[in-house]
Amino acid sequence: MDIQTVKEKDAVVVNVKGRIDAVTAPEFEKRLTDLIAAGEKVFLLNFTGLDYISSAGLRSILMTAKQLKSKEGKLLFCELQSSVKDVFKISGFGSLFKIYDSQAEALAQV
Repeated sequence: MDIQTVKEKDAVVVNVKGRIDAVTAPEFEKRLTDLIAAGEKVFLLNFTGLDYISSAGLRSILMTAKQLKSKEGKLLFCELQSSVKDVFKISGFGSLFKIYDSQAEALAQV
């Protein structure tokens, strides 16, 4: 898994490539937790390069969302691959979170 972050507008865009699974989910969650601790409140997770997400990855997202909720933050998603989009639909994440087709569309909502 490769994670790159860049600040755009008032959001931190998090580009994730590879897989978020039981092995990589703790690193993913720690990176986001560190950014929240540094004062960031709005995150756009760009999953264009994400090939796979497991239940451990979904748990990391929920834990991050819980942290952000207490700080009145936001978690947005964009450019999900079809396999990841299917996992979001099946798990109910599609109704919990805003998912946008493009990064530009998501940033317009920040």
